[in-house]
Amino acid sequence: MGYLRRLVFMLVTATSAFAAAGSYGDDLRLATTTSTDNSGLLDFLLPKFEAKTTVKVRVISVGTGKAIKLGENGDVDVILVHSRPDEDRFVEQGHGVNRRDVMYNDFVIVGPASDPAGLIGMRDPIGAFKKIFDGRAPFVSRGDESGTHKMEMRYWRELGTTPSDNPRYRAAGRGMGAVLLMASEFKAYALTDRATYYAMKDKVDLKLLIEGDPRLFNPYGVIAVNPKKYPDIHYKATMRFIDWLTSKEGQRAISDFKVDGQQLFFAHVEQ
Repeated sequence: MGYLRRLVFMLVTATSAFAAAGSYGDDLRLATTTSTDNSGLLDFLLPKFEAKTTVKVRVISVGTGKAIKLGENGDVDVILVHSRPDEDRFVEQGHGVNRRDVMYNDFVIVGPASDPAGLIGMRDPIGAFKKIFDGRAPFVSRGDESGTHKMEMRYWRELGTTPSDNPRYRAAGRGMGAVLLMASEFKAYALTDRATYYAMKDKVDLKLLIEGDPRLFNPYGVIAVNPKKYPDIHYKATMRFIDWLTSKEGQRAISDFKVDGQQLFFAHVEQ
C-alpha cells in the first residue's frame, strides 16, 4: 500500500509539473495600464493577435508604476504603459529592451455639470487645477503612481501647490474606472484618459470640461522585459507581440477601435 501511495504521489506530482509548465507555454504575461483595459481596447486587440499567432496573452491591469515594478521583478514578459520618463529609466537601468512607440490618446478633466470651480470655457489644464485648488473644490486622484497620477502630480508641481492642502482632495489608490465612479458619487473633478471616460460616460454623472491642450497629450510605449536579466522570460513570444502591435495590421487595429463611433486611441503611425 505504501508503494502504491508513493507511485500515485509521483504520478500526480509529475502531472502537476507538466500542467504548470504547459499552462505557460508561449503564454505572454502583459502588465498594462487600467486605461487599455477599462476602455475595452485590449478586448478588441488581443483576440486578433491571438488568432494570428496562437500566443495567449494574460493581462495584469494595474497603474503604470505597478506595471513597471512587475517588469523590474521579472513577474511579467512585457509592459504597455504611458509615462515616458519612467519608461526610459526602465530601459536605462537594464530592466527592459526594445522599447517602441505604440499609440497615443489624451487626458481630459471631468467634473460635475454644476462646475463649482468654473472651468467651463477653459482649455488650460494648469489654470483649471489652480481654480480647483483655490476654490477648494472636490477632486478625486488616482493616487496610485499610475501614468495618470504622475501627470496629475506634474500639474500640481507646476502650480507650486500641495494638492492635499485642499481638504476636499481624495487620493483613491484605485484604477481609473473606480476613480470616475467615486468622482461621480462625490460630485468631484478628476483627471482621466479620454478612452476610459468615453467607455464609462453612461455609468457616471460627469461632464468633459477641459480638453485639447498639448499638455494633455498621452503617449504609450511597449517594452520587452530584458531576457538577459530574466532568462525565463518568454522573449520570442514577447517580440511577436511587439512586432504585431507596431505592424501595419496592429496599428490599423488600434485606429479601428471605437466606442460609440468615437476613436479613442491613435496609432503611432497612422495607416
